[in-house]
Amino acid sequence: MDGQNPTHRFPGLALTPSAALALLAGVVLVQALPVLPPMVLSIGLLVASVCGLLRWPRQYAWLLVLVGAAWACCRADLALHARLAPVLEGQDLLVTGRVVDLPDRRADALRFDLRIDTAASEGQPVPLSGRIRLSWHGSPPEVTPGAYWQLVVRLRPPRGLRNPGGFDFERYALQAGIVATGYVRESADNRFLAAPGRFAIDAWRDHIARHIDRSLGGEPHSRWLRALAVGDQRALTDADWTVLRATGTSHLMAISGFHVGLLAGFGVLLARAVWWCFPALLQRAPARHWEAPAAVAFAALYTALAGFGLPTLRTLIMIAVIAGARWVRRSSSSAQTLAVAATVILVIDPVAVLSAGFWLSFLGVAWLMFCLGERRQPWWREIVLAQAVTSLGLLPLGVWFFGQSSLIGPLANLVAVPWISFVVVPLTLAGVAMAQVAPVAGDAVLRVAALAMDLQCALLQGMATLPAAQWHFAEPSVLALLLAMAGAAWLLLPRGWPMKWVGLLLLLPLLWPRSDRPGPGEVDVEVLDVGQGLAVLVTTSNYAMVYDAGARYPSGFEMGGAAVVPAAHARGVHSLDLLVVSHADNDHAGGAPAVAAGLAPRRIEGGQVLADLPGAVHCEAGREWTWNTVQFRTLHGGSGDPLLSDNDRSCVILIQAAGGRVLLTGDITRPVEQRLVPVLRDDPVSPLALVVPHHGSKTSSSPAFLDAAQPVLGIVSAGYHNRFGHPHPDVVSRFVSRGAALLNTAESGCIRLRIGADGLHVREQCRLDRPRYWSPIQANFHR
Repeated sequence: MDGQNPTHRFPGLALTPSAALALLAGVVLVQALPVLPPMVLSIGLLVASVCGLLRWPRQYAWLLVLVGAAWACCRADLALHARLAPVLEGQDLLVTGRVVDLPDRRADALRFDLRIDTAASEGQPVPLSGRIRLSWHGSPPEVTPGAYWQLVVRLRPPRGLRNPGGFDFERYALQAGIVATGYVRESADNRFLAAPGRFAIDAWRDHIARHIDRSLGGEPHSRWLRALAVGDQRALTDADWTVLRATGTSHLMAISGFHVGLLAGFGVLLARAVWWCFPALLQRAPARHWEAPAAVAFAALYTALAGFGLPTLRTLIMIAVIAGARWVRRSSSSAQTLAVAATVILVIDPVAVLSAGFWLSFLGVAWLMFCLGERRQPWWREIVLAQAVTSLGLLPLGVWFFGQSSLIGPLANLVAVPWISFVVVPLTLAGVAMAQVAPVAGDAVLRVAALAMDLQCALLQGMATLPAAQWHFAEPSVLALLLAMAGAAWLLLPRGWPMKWVGLLLLLPLLWPRSDRPGPGEVDVEVLDVGQGLAVLVTTSNYAMVYDAGARYPSGFEMGGAAVVPAAHARGVHSLDLLVVSHADNDHAGGAPAVAAGLAPRRIEGGQVLADLPGAVHCEAGREWTWNTVQFRTLHGGSGDPLLSDNDRSCVILIQAAGGRVLLTGDITRPVEQRLVPVLRDDPVSPLALVVPHHGSKTSSSPAFLDAAQPVLGIVSAGYHNRFGHPHPDVVSRFVSRGAALLNTAESGCIRLRIGADGLHVREQCRLDRPRYWSPIQANFHR
């Protein structure tokens, strides 16, 4: 050896901030791929780039980008291959495995995750391992975390909805390691196999959550303490999350890295108390040899209780790096420590970059380091500056991931962060710990913590009701995000930096994006992907309408708030001129209350009485109106004939622009179709797109109706592999025989049409036009 420092000889191997950024860049580039390269190519690139690092260490930046890309491809490919094979979809499988995380008992089913040990079909082993998400309907037994079960299940690969602004479940499944979803079948083979092990972390978490609930007598505010103590968010309601989002405090209910740091600090204080009481211990080892492991141990314990969430894991790694450096008497800068934490997570799980938590956690810390550095400030000034820095620095990411930002978030966090972090969390953890040795005293402390949390909740609820507490933004482009990030960095540069106004200009494309609304005389009709249901967003240059709002399920999940409202916000629509609920069937009307609450329609119409929509009126055949020269006409309403079935009471609306027409039909069947034949036959001949009646049921889309309408395009809104078999093969053949194209939201995702003077065009199919390697694409264009 020549005595040189190895990191000088091989700078590419040092875990510096620049190396971590290069590795991150490679991992991020892969996430834009529509399809992953072959595994052989990814492995070859990984080996070649690693060898290149050893051979040309001074080119480490570019080579680490290749390492990151190749490694991300390999890990993602393995994760996708672990998913349920298509040939096993819908089969009864006998699986054994361990319950992981915390089961969630809801009104309609028990939901839990099972990590599979073995799987078999008809007595033969099948290649399936990993984590599956199950629902157990009926009256399921008690399922405890960490327990081993044998179950008969029916599964399918992870599949989600694809809409603008919506939640991408397939991406989440890849990140969370979920290889299949399904339900437990009623079977005599379902049986409990073994209790949780003594060191099952999830069983501890469940035990602590139950103890908090019992200590507080099942009172509603126990849900907050459960979330702060063990990351148990099962009892938090939609109203709770609405308040947290409106005030920008959702991160506090996810056990933030700051809370883990507090526990590490408590470990240090405890170690100091021990050697202060027993000073002879310092003769055996210096203080740092007692403090470092204590800090890591307490941080690791809280990270485990939080379910190893990404922000807590990042903090744990950073604490471990600092503690290790102190142990070996080496210094480690904050930037170096953050770089090591990022590198470790990217090596362990490069798919973590798909989660919002990864970016908000690491970038939030990076902004604080960049702006505050090592400068000492009065504590109150540090708190104020930290909130200002994180609010501005993370604004672009908040808009990118969630499509919204809280205007009162900085003020709410200025109060909530210190109160929850220094009062509620310590009291909650102290109460939990004391309950193990002195239950009465521990329960008393928990009640004090609940009271403190109630005070904070009352304040947050009041702030959430302030005008314009929360702003929603249209879906931004990648370029707008990058410009906004640069703008935030510009604004956060040291005082005195010239032309700070440039930072504000760079934020404008994100906060005030170019409108994609139709021009005068044009209309957009977007059939949203809401599973087995219907929801259509109609926009002209100045007006907006929603026709139907999808279903609401016994679990409380509903499509109005999950799909329709986010899609409207993503398209730049913040209020409606008209909400039409075709009829009262749940798959059309279930999400309507959420749409009414989120988009405040000026007028509500329905084909039937809608008790949960005050002020709604019946849609009446013959009503006409014009928006921006686009004509709307109600062809059929449900109030005139008491003999009509519920489906045939659907409002039928014809939309006509200069270059084409769209017909919204709800669930009408042949009797109403027959009434519409003369109307459609006498209409001007222009291209017509038909939202296929009743999801493509064989009771609709009669030959006479199709001959009169002469659609050039049919759009089916149906669930993927739905149990009704929609669209029916006979309906498909009728469209094909007439030369009409047929699209299905189950395969295309959302389907967006634009009609103007130049005709009728399919402008976007969300699943096909936004391909991602984690989302399967299937042929869906029938001719």
